[in-house]
This record gives sequence, C-alpha cells and structure tokens, in this order.
Amino acid sequence: MKNVVIAAGYATRLGELTKNFPKPLLKIGENTILGRMLDDIDRIPEIDEHIIISNHRFAPIFEKWKQEEGRWTKPVTILDDGTSTNEMRLGAVCDLLYAMQQLQIDDDMLVVAADNLLFFSFQEFVDFAKQKQTSCIMCHEQPSLEKLQRTGVIVVDEQMRVLNMEEKPSVPKSHWAVPPFYIYLKKDLEIVRHSVENGCGKDAPGNLAHYMVEHTVMHAWPMSAGRFDIGSLDTYYEACDLARTGKI
Repeated sequence: MKNVVIAAGYATRLGELTKNFPKPLLKIGENTILGRMLDDIDRIPEIDEHIIISNHRFAPIFEKWKQEEGRWTKPVTILDDGTSTNEMRLGAVCDLLYAMQQLQIDDDMLVVAADNLLFFSFQEFVDFAKQKQTSCIMCHEQPSLEKLQRTGVIVVDEQMRVLNMEEKPSVPKSHWAVPPFYIYLKKDLEIVRHSVENGCGKDAPGNLAHYMVEHTVMHAWPMSAGRFDIGSLDTYYEACDLARTGKI
C-alpha cells in the first residue's frame, strides 16, 4: 500500500510563516506536523512507500527535510507537481492523479492531507478497510451545524456503508463529518483515474471521496480519537502550546 501525502497547497491563512515555507514542515515541539504523521504511518506493515506531493516552490525544501530526517524504514519519494503559484495549482484531486500517472501507482493507497495532528493510529483505519474489503473514508461526529456546513457530510447504514455524501451542505443530513483521510483500493483505481474527466471536482480531496461514493461501495470508519487541524495561526500556536506542556 502506498501512503500518498497531499502537501502541495499554499497555506495563505498562516501568513508569513508559510509564505515561503510549507505548512506540513512547521515544527510542533521537536517534530514537524508531517514528521509526526509519518512516524505513525511508517510503522504500518501494509505501507511500503511514502509519496509526498509538493508544488515546485517547496519541493527542494521537502527534499532537504527528507535528507536531514531520514529516519523512516519505508522509502520517501518527493514528487514535484510543477506548479509555482496558487493560481497555477492543480488541486488535490489532480495532484493525486498526477502522482498515479508519474509513479505508475497500481496499488492500494492511503491518501492523507499533511496538515493534521492525530490522536490515534492510521493502523486502525487500515485494519478497518481490510475488514470491509472496500475503499474507505474516515468520519467523526460533529455537533456544530456551522462546521458541518463547511465540510463533507455523509449518511451511513448500520454497517457504516456510505449511502450519501455532500460537500458543504446548507442542510446537513447527519452529524457525520469527513476529514481528509481516505483509502482507495487497487480494484477502484480505474474509477479514480477517470474521475476528473467524468466531472469530479479538482480542488479539495473530499471532491474525489464524494465522486467515489457515487461510483463504488465505500465504508466509513468512525475515528477512535480526535485530530487537530492546523488551519490558522491560532490553531498552530495552540498546537505548539499543547506540545510545550506535553499534551501532544
């Protein structure tokens, strides 16, 4: 299984911190956001390679970081998507398709956004997908209507099969919100490859999950613990404070 990390975005909401530096490599305590994530994923036996997709501006920074860290047992590949500005960006879905084409990926994929701290192991998610034998997404209960209106929302049956998914619904049909973590099995990659040409949105990774729900069987794993989305300066500094006090 390939671990594909979407790290190509320009984090405008973090101001000067990420004007010329990738958000996933910001330090949280003694480790980076991405380093914390890879430390967990690298221990999963099913994972055989980490693929980090970066824009052209930040690719050399990721390469330098990779050479300096180099502690993971699985190979790390930095893929430059060739874009240099926010206006040129491919979008998360097209970045994934680019990686699949350039690296000839024909394997199960764990696809993750690189700007989150997690309080659980991705091993649980991989085990769930093995049990269900389908492509999978994560979910968590979100009581806030305002937050549900800003994310993907799913409806599931008693076996956690996804029956419906909507992106940023004005009237959410459930309290199950979808974070940017997915498993796409090899048997579904042909659907993934043709997703954009068949109308799938390009920007957010959730666009592909929404498309896949409509074209194949998907199950949703309820997160066993929380996550910390580094989406703004406030949340970044809050995470740093938690690291200083030993809470993360």
